[in-house]
Amino acid sequence: MSTEIRVGLGHDTHRIAAGGPLRLGGIDIDFDGHLVGHSDADVLLHAITDAVLGAAGLGDIGEMFPDTDPIHKGRDSAEMLSLAYRQVRESRWNIVNLDCVILAERPKLIPWKLAIRKRIGEILSISVDQIGLKGKTGEMIGAIGTGQVIQSICVCLLSKSSG
Repeated sequence: MSTEIRVGLGHDTHRIAAGGPLRLGGIDIDFDGHLVGHSDADVLLHAITDAVLGAAGLGDIGEMFPDTDPIHKGRDSAEMLSLAYRQVRESRWNIVNLDCVILAERPKLIPWKLAIRKRIGEILSISVDQIGLKGKTGEMIGAIGTGQVIQSICVCLLSKSSG
């Protein structure tokens, strides 16, 4: 038996507008801002979706769920990630692990990290132990540091067993 592995990288950025809650990692966080986008603008789930699709060689979130299609207006990013991962699984790939970074000056993410990891695990039917999550600030520099945007980066490792 041999195992094939692949790595995918996902990234996303959304601007912050006044009025909460903030949807991040599939949960609502009590915050005075929200992310703006065509769907629900969950920057973390978008980065994970791109990382998973990219590792499997299945394109990206914009190809699968184009923002030019009105059906995706306000769409739940958890549903998009679930549908994308279904295609990945149909190609016989499995997630080994995810390692994610959320770049945001505010809110502080420590109180929410475990809940976010649990929600991602539910969406993908994987263990919380397979999901790394870190929060980083912009040190009050640039669009992240001044609270204009939140970004997320995710690396995904997939494996496929044969034989």
